[in-house]
Amino acid sequence: MQQLSGLDATFLYLETAQMPMHVGALHLFELPPGYPGKFVTALRKHIASRLPVAPVLRRRLWWMPLNLANPAWVDAEPDLRRHIVEIKLPKGAGLPALEAEVSRLHSVLLDRERPLWKMHVFEGLAPGANGHRRVGLYTQLHHAAVDGQAAVALANAIMDLSPVPRAIESRSSRRNKVFRLEMTEMLRGVLGNQAQKVAEIVRGLPATVGTLKNAASRAISGSALLGGKGGPSNLTLAPRTPLNVSVTTGRAFAAVTLPLAEVKALGRAHGATINDMVLMLCSSALRRHYAKRRQLPRKSLVAAVPITLREAGDTSPDNQASMSLVSLGTNIADTRKRLAHVQAATASMKSTMGDLKSILPTDFPSLGVPWLIEAATKLYGKARVADRIPQVANLVISNVPGPPVPLYMAGAKMLTNYPTSIVVHGLALNITVQSYDRSLDFGFMADGQALPDVRELADAIVIAFDDLRALARPGEPDPEEAPPPGVVGRAARGITDVVTGATGVVTGAMGKVARQVMTTAVETAVSQVTGRGAARAPAKRRAAAGNSR
Repeated sequence: MQQLSGLDATFLYLETAQMPMHVGALHLFELPPGYPGKFVTALRKHIASRLPVAPVLRRRLWWMPLNLANPAWVDAEPDLRRHIVEIKLPKGAGLPALEAEVSRLHSVLLDRERPLWKMHVFEGLAPGANGHRRVGLYTQLHHAAVDGQAAVALANAIMDLSPVPRAIESRSSRRNKVFRLEMTEMLRGVLGNQAQKVAEIVRGLPATVGTLKNAASRAISGSALLGGKGGPSNLTLAPRTPLNVSVTTGRAFAAVTLPLAEVKALGRAHGATINDMVLMLCSSALRRHYAKRRQLPRKSLVAAVPITLREAGDTSPDNQASMSLVSLGTNIADTRKRLAHVQAATASMKSTMGDLKSILPTDFPSLGVPWLIEAATKLYGKARVADRIPQVANLVISNVPGPPVPLYMAGAKMLTNYPTSIVVHGLALNITVQSYDRSLDFGFMADGQALPDVRELADAIVIAFDDLRALARPGEPDPEEAPPPGVVGRAARGITDVVTGATGVVTGAMGKVARQVMTTAVETAVSQVTGRGAARAPAKRRAAAGNSR
């Protein structure tokens, strides 16, 4: 019996009509010329051929007696006509229509009596710039089944590196399929699992306590909040914003793409990682968005940032992640200083979480936990507790590394990979970012009431990217201090060269007078070229003459 881990099962217990717990992505696919038939038909055939290497698509939940402990996975034969459906859009539809459909569909819970996934194929899109036919695909996969890295591993299993699907070597399993569990098996499995988990916790308790003590000491010593040395601190309460409310059943989704190579190049120039750049872009976009609405807090916004606990090479389809906090520096107006703040905050987070990763649990005893968490979740939402209590974070920002090469599915080329993730009470915005091929794809999922204008926030990411482009690299002159371009700029630079040469020649007792005379001439020339400061020139000349005497 394969019982769900404590972390996996938690996503089931937290799920309500207001908080669906599935993740996924919105994709654009380009079909080759002369593509035969309907894409939805080809996709069903393709997924059927990949089921042997994608166990997460062919299993469903089996609940324990009275829901006393975590459920288990049992085998299932998915009905692909129910799991892969077609939706026809108005002819010539584009990204706004796809975003609206994702906003609508993301609120619909997955059927727990079936495998916890679904794919929606959108027909009717306008052709691409090259005239090729395009289709959209919105995928849903319950978070109880996968985390971000496991979803990437699943994509690698069902997708190809060329339009021609690769051959799958499927070996018949000797394991007997289990479509249901008997009472005796369930009770024996539950009791055995609980005893094993308790024993593991007891054995690891001394090491856990020591690690927690050391990590807490380091966090406190660097926290201005608790009397530490100061600097960017992630250990603080988040300011109240329109995002920190109880969420509703509605969703609003938006997507945007940035060039991955340029983001990497900008990061290298400033000594920043891709993760630093993602957080910086989100920080700048949030600052612009809420400053425009006069809702920007004086205190910095704080992001909840998932971190993976998965070992390198581990592709098991379960959740192995935890959450950390990063101060975004949204209260800092200067772009360069805000970037430095984000870099320092992420470095502080990594220093603390590096020690904790080895002890953070992904599994724990579950006897009675389903009742407790489900009851607490319903009470939390119904009482609108998130509207009243202080929050430790304002939103979730997640950065998941994706495939670095183009991928294909059912003969079609994937163009985009916009993640769609979860919002919960108190955190009404989730920004998930995934790299794909030569792009960095952002998916903004928000509560429909807390942030109905999520499209404007997505557009602000592009503006933030332009601001980073304009920021001088270390060692370069600041563009804001450079002479203006064009004729005025050339004139100013020429005059400056004359001043520099003349000042170098003039020496001795007359040096001071000569420099003042030359400076006055330069100011006059600049004012004539630019048309500025003409009214102030006579006064400056009189002052200079007075000083020379």
